[in-house]
Amino acid sequence: MTDFALARRNMVEGQLRPNRVNDAGLLAALGELPRERFLPAALRSVAYADDDVPLGNGRFMMEPMVLARLIQVLQPQGDDKAMVVAAGRGYGAAILARLAKSVVAVEADAGLAEGARQVLADLGVTGVQQVAGEAAHGAAALGPYDIVLIEGAVHEVPKAIADQLAEGGRLATVVADPSGALGVAHLFVKQGGVVSGRPLFDAGTPPLPGFARPERFTF
Repeated sequence: MTDFALARRNMVEGQLRPNRVNDAGLLAALGELPRERFLPAALRSVAYADDDVPLGNGRFMMEPMVLARLIQVLQPQGDDKAMVVAAGRGYGAAILARLAKSVVAVEADAGLAEGARQVLADLGVTGVQQVAGEAAHGAAALGPYDIVLIEGAVHEVPKAIADQLAEGGRLATVVADPSGALGVAHLFVKQGGVVSGRPLFDAGTPPLPGFARPERFTF
């Protein structure tokens, strides 16, 4: 039987800290949340692997190190309103719920969304509002957002999502390489109404379905 508590400690000490994840609040959340509970029972044994976990239908649970670094660069604050795009089974949303004021979790896959609803309720996670809808559209009616996490790789950030950032808002995701090479994690910031981005680190995160040809924006 897998010792998940030990696996979680090993994730923090062996995968996250050596890869520049050093925010105390984030590490505490990652060290306490049972990542395995956000996966179907058949996949829980690989919950703490240093890799993306396939969920079916082209969807994945993001590699712990990549997810942690994306959240860290967003610098979530206690009064931030956050949106998680392609929230899957809710792990990223649950982490942000511990670090931000509120979280809107957007998910189109009904099976994944139901899995998220159940585990968030079972774990007593509060502050997460689930929204059923196409990930590339975000949830404009509930915005604007101080921070946005796209939980997967995209070829481009859709203008519809960039427009939902508040002034000074931050967005983090992995931008996929069209050639199939490693993607690059990016941080985008909205200043003076203009969204601009900068590269952070290489990441092999699989591209999300539904983001093939998003509307462009200039950055």
